[in-house]
Amino acid sequence: MFEQRPTGSPSAHHHEGHAGTAPTSPTELTRLAVSATLHCLTGCAIGEVLGMVLSTWWGWGNAANIALSVVLAFVFGYSLTIAPVLRSGLPFRQAVKVALAADTLSIVTMEVMDNLVIIAVPSALDAGLSDLLFWASLAASLVVAFAVTVPVNRALIARGKGHALVHEYHH
Repeated sequence: MFEQRPTGSPSAHHHEGHAGTAPTSPTELTRLAVSATLHCLTGCAIGEVLGMVLSTWWGWGNAANIALSVVLAFVFGYSLTIAPVLRSGLPFRQAVKVALAADTLSIVTMEVMDNLVIIAVPSALDAGLSDLLFWASLAASLVVAFAVTVPVNRALIARGKGHALVHEYHH
């Protein structure tokens, strides 16, 4: 099981932004939001890239391409949260609950923005794996998704929600 610290001990509050508490400074809040969004971006990018590469390689249509990419983005996004929470000793069912609470809004925001950009770029969905347009539009979509998701995560963390829920299990 994960280590329980007494509430009054000095180490109990060693890191601002623990579950249920907001960071005390705007700079710390923004730093945590950027960190949480980079974490989310990593999982989403792995899923998006893998999904788009596989579905393009297999010759799937645009709807299947987007669906596979979104599903894999959620799978990898949640997995990157669940793994360290499990290592802290939390049982699987609880780790899943923490990941769902911590990451769902962030991943949804990122996926909506990512896919809107891909759809908005002319011919991006028709580009092949060897086309610069495929990779450039994918990279641009992830940059836009990151920029839009940072304020979402910042607002969640300020309320002790979102990725703030995971910090209790990181040591």
